[in-house]
Amino acid sequence: MELKHLRAFLAVAQELHFGRAASSLCISQPALSLQIRALEEEVGVRVFRRDRRTTSLTPAGLILIGEAREILARSEQAFQRVRRAAVGQVGTLRLAFISTAAALLVPPLVKSFRELYPDVEVELRNVLTADQVDQLLDRKLDVGLLRTPINAPEVIQTTVLHREPFVLLIPATHPKATKRSLRLEELHDANFVMYTRKLASGFHDRILGIINRAGFSPHVVQEAGEMYTLISLVASGLGVAIAPASIRLHHTRGVVVRSLPNEVPLSEISLAVNSSNLSPCAQLFVDLAKKTRFTAE
Repeated sequence: MELKHLRAFLAVAQELHFGRAASSLCISQPALSLQIRALEEEVGVRVFRRDRRTTSLTPAGLILIGEAREILARSEQAFQRVRRAAVGQVGTLRLAFISTAAALLVPPLVKSFRELYPDVEVELRNVLTADQVDQLLDRKLDVGLLRTPINAPEVIQTTVLHREPFVLLIPATHPKATKRSLRLEELHDANFVMYTRKLASGFHDRILGIINRAGFSPHVVQEAGEMYTLISLVASGLGVAIAPASIRLHHTRGVVVRSLPNEVPLSEISLAVNSSNLSPCAQLFVDLAKKTRFTAE
């Protein structure tokens, strides 16, 4: 049964006149009669009684009115949903993020996205930078929020969403923790806790470059794969560390935070996508993220 047959039926049922119904549908009366005949052949019963003067509904036709209206309404809802899916307003968005992005970028982004597109299911995943790149390449992820720079194929495209300074983290028990002004060079003989390179090579190398420009190579006693772990190791007195300023959003008891010189490179959180696998939902999220301004409070 074709939807146009149901529309034709409802038009005749409303007018009870084939000529007026045909005019309302902008088709000829013979074409309308053919559609009603095809409908009756499909359902196997007559839906109209017709003579030279009048047209009336049969009992079956009276029942069909409600059914036809429901079918057409449901079909229109389905068509609208399909159209919205084609532009990304219906579907699933697989979003991964690093821990610092979870505190700074994810809440406002996800809140705004869900308000704009309530029919998109957002799957949130806490995934390390290197693993995000792998999942984007394997098409297991739609969008990533990670630390850049990264080493990845050209198909992985990144857009910087947030830049922030690096800061120095010192155990509260460290002899130099009481100094209000502290130069990195003064820690040349200190133990360092570093973010592991295999999980975010560009981020690790940027921190190492900051230390090297201070004139020394760090004595690394421990590596960490999470910011939470990094700051916990510093708090335990294991060593000092360099981290993005948004680390202040995490629990920092037992840790003293000191600024680094202004000429030190900034830390970046970027949005990453696989340009060969950019879904309509992901494109909407990318567009929103590029327009959002983030502040660390």
